[in-house]
Amino acid sequence: MTNKLALFDCDGTMVDSQANICVSMERAFEIHGLEAPDRHSIRRIVGLSLSEAVGQLIPDHDRKTIARVVESYKDGFFELRQAGGVHEPLYDGLLDLLEGLEAGGWVLGVATGKSDRGLQHVLEAHGLTGRFVTLQTADRHPSKPHPAMVELAIAEAGASAQTTAMIGDTSFDMEMAVNAKVRAVGVDWGYHDAEELIIAGAEIVTATMDELHEVLNR
Repeated sequence: MTNKLALFDCDGTMVDSQANICVSMERAFEIHGLEAPDRHSIRRIVGLSLSEAVGQLIPDHDRKTIARVVESYKDGFFELRQAGGVHEPLYDGLLDLLEGLEAGGWVLGVATGKSDRGLQHVLEAHGLTGRFVTLQTADRHPSKPHPAMVELAIAEAGASAQTTAMIGDTSFDMEMAVNAKVRAVGVDWGYHDAEELIIAGAEIVTATMDELHEVLNR
């Protein structure tokens, strides 16, 4: 039997983490005497691996500078978490959606630009540890929109491309889904607008968790 796999992005799809990301990125830039990007620009790169994200924010700088900013971002985010300053609330209705999908025979997975540590923190904070059968992060894969995350998730979940849906809020998620030849289902409560998701390959962009549940079961 081939499983049905609902594969979720994390930031902007399951949790709203933009404030933490923006603050940590601003601090990292300031440490190295660089002008911090505006918050709209920072939100635009959420979902990419850190090196790719920082590289897009400062395309005229060399790899060493990008690497230093990346390390400062990681250190700053960790310090923020240690100080209790990281808040990544679940979007309303997510828990009910996950329960409904499981009851309908879906297995669940995550494909995220977060690190292993960052994703584990989110899952533990919201009591979701053990709920997902496959967890794919930027620590072990090329950045989105490369299809590697989706392909390994499919293998680990006992699914197939035909029975897998990638759910995300950015064009990177939709492009990754297209590259992996799985369903691309967008959500409009994250960091890229609906038109961008459609252009990137989304079959539909959903506005609520209930609508997302209905779309997945079509």
